[in-house]
Amino acid sequence: MSEADHTNAPKLALVTGASRGLGAALAEGLATRGYHVLAVARTVGGLEELDDRIRRAGGSATLAPMDVTNPEAMQQMAEAVANRWGGLDLWAHTAIHAAPLAPAPQIDGKDWAKSTLLNIEVTRGLIALLEPLLRLKNGTAMFFDDPQAGEKFFGAYGATKAAQIALARSWQAETAKLAGLKIVVDAPTSMPTAVRARFYPGEDRAVLTPCKAEAERILQQYL
Repeated sequence: MSEADHTNAPKLALVTGASRGLGAALAEGLATRGYHVLAVARTVGGLEELDDRIRRAGGSATLAPMDVTNPEAMQQMAEAVANRWGGLDLWAHTAIHAAPLAPAPQIDGKDWAKSTLLNIEVTRGLIALLEPLLRLKNGTAMFFDDPQAGEKFFGAYGATKAAQIALARSWQAETAKLAGLKIVVDAPTSMPTAVRARFYPGEDRAVLTPCKAEAERILQQYL
């Protein structure tokens, strides 16, 4: 696509962690608003189901079955966004590693390493890669808080999720007075996601807010 073509391209929304839960719901909601969705996740089946739903609703998506913990893959993705779309209008980051609940002294080292890699290091790396692309389109980056830090048995998830949000809030504060970039940090209500089911297996999921309803609330509030 040439530079002239970029000006006529649809708005591009990148959703990391798009195959299920809030990420999938945000992808569907963005597609109905005229965004072309770049859907990133490792689960190919979930991405294909998402694509089917988006197309049935009249939207469009590009599926990117990639591992966000692979720096080379993320670099290639960023280059493709620059070359094909000329920048990024929106990034919604929902990818997360939810380590099993455990007392602090019993947190598994491998789970801790996965949590710090995906929840903190990946976020740092993506911010560095995507900020220039967002600035080209006066874009918006969205992060989603889940304040479990300090709760018993939530050591790995709570600490690394809190660190992710602290990083996002620092970026938000640093860019608050700069034109061309908007950083959103939202705290969604409880939804019947796979992550929550792992944490609260006996919970009555019928009383939780559907992911689509919460995604609609978020998009209406910030777009």
